[in-house]
Amino acid sequence: MPSRRTLLAAFAAMAAALLLPRAARAGAQQYEILTASVRAALTRSVNDRATFEWNDLDLRAWVRVMTKRVQPRFKDEDAARNFLALVRYESMRAGLDPHMVLAVIDVESQFRKYAVSKAGARGYMQVMPFWLKELGDPGQNIFTERVNLRYGCVILRHYLDRESGNLTNALGRYNGSLGKPEYPGRVLAAYRARWALG
Repeated sequence: MPSRRTLLAAFAAMAAALLLPRAARAGAQQYEILTASVRAALTRSVNDRATFEWNDLDLRAWVRVMTKRVQPRFKDEDAARNFLALVRYESMRAGLDPHMVLAVIDVESQFRKYAVSKAGARGYMQVMPFWLKELGDPGQNIFTERVNLRYGCVILRHYLDRESGNLTNALGRYNGSLGKPEYPGRVLAAYRARWALG
């Protein structure tokens, strides 16, 4: 039977681990030289100032359905609802399934806004900082929800286009693990288990 001192030390280690920020499990999106036309299109996409409107009935219905699924990961229901509205808007704007984007966020950062991977990827969608220099304003805060979701969705759409719609390959590129089945498998499993409707 462990001594009281051993149990206290174990408890202290667990408490310290909970207080320290956990590194995300994301890979590293790989820097690739973009053609001028692709760079221009991606730059337009990330810098567009359009935003969602709460009077969109489809948006409101979707947020209502999905709130229970994400609420435990946020401080309150309003924070969960606002996050979901941004996810749906940015996903749809990029031509992505918002449920798949939730699965990517789940696997990449476990819904931690300030997650940082060992490779330096940041935020909910684990966006590598080089994308800000490549496409936008290097002074933008990649941890801002809208900025992170905008870049993440635009990048994933770019990889889907590059892979002619092959989701497995696009997810591999997004994670920097093209050709390895583990990451796309985890995202697809999360999608089926937790995020797909029906």
